Amino acid sequence: MEKKESGMERRTFLKTVMASTVAAATMTPGLLSAGRFQADSLKVWSCGGLAEAMNPANRIYEKRAGIKIEYTGAFAAALGKSLLGGAVTEVFAGRVLKLAKSLKAAKKMLYFRPLCFTEYVIITPLGNPAGIKSVEDLARPGVPVILPLGASPPGGDAVMGILKKAKIDQAVLKNTVEKESCVIKMMPEIIAGEGKASIVERRMTRMAQFEGKVEVIPIQENFFPPGPLTFTIGVMKYAKDRALADDYVQFMCSDEAQAIFERQGFIPAASEKGRMLIEKLGVRDV
Repeated sequence: MEKKESGMERRTFLKTVMASTVAAATMTPGLLSAGRFQADSLKVWSCGGLAEAMNPANRIYEKRAGIKIEYTGAFAAALGKSLLGGAVTEVFAGRVLKLAKSLKAAKKMLYFRPLCFTEYVIITPLGNPAGIKSVEDLARPGVPVILPLGASPPGGDAVMGILKKAKIDQAVLKNTVEKESCVIKMMPEIIAGEGKASIVERRMTRMAQFEGKVEVIPIQENFFPPGPLTFTIGVMKYAKDRALADDYVQFMCSDEAQAIFERQGFIPAASEKGRMLIEKLGVRDV
């Protein structure tokens, strides 16, 4: 006969389960947050380049916290200029460390934390018909290159910075058959073989419409211009509910959200490489 569970045993079991549930919840930002915030929405702005990672992370947070994320992803420099002026948002995830420091110095931002880093790669059509192995190969005579040199900062400027650091800028410019103003418009041209190589951020190769359609070749990190590499996230002084804004930032810096950024081609700040870059680039709220 099956032994009947005593009332004392049942109470002990339930206490153990509840304690485990609460412990797990407190380790995950936002898990038990529904109903504990004063506001029911949070206004978040970010550099448009982060949108591919921010959107799925926002959906997770909305469901978990029971609040609405009013998200805008746009050109970082324009958003930064607006925020340094009279524009208002509650959380800002921006590109270039200098911008976060400027917002903090202007007393527009309360604090910021490192969010992720970007890195640059060479892309070629599938099969790599020109046999590109390194950035120096873009300077070989007769290699048709398409570069996003007309893209808004830091797009074209960052690519030129890489070429100049590698001391091949003039040779590559001679090989450049098109100077594109939009990286997204340029990607299909490389896929179609109209150009045999280009330089883009790795995140571009993880976008759904481009993933698996180009070859990806790493570039030596010592060629990367430091300015465009860093993305930060910070709470603005206009946050209506400071607890909500803090919880959201904590979630975006958690392992769960950081895994989404990694999947989308970024280097998470929480990763070993991310921590190394934090030290190397001095990503500190001062």
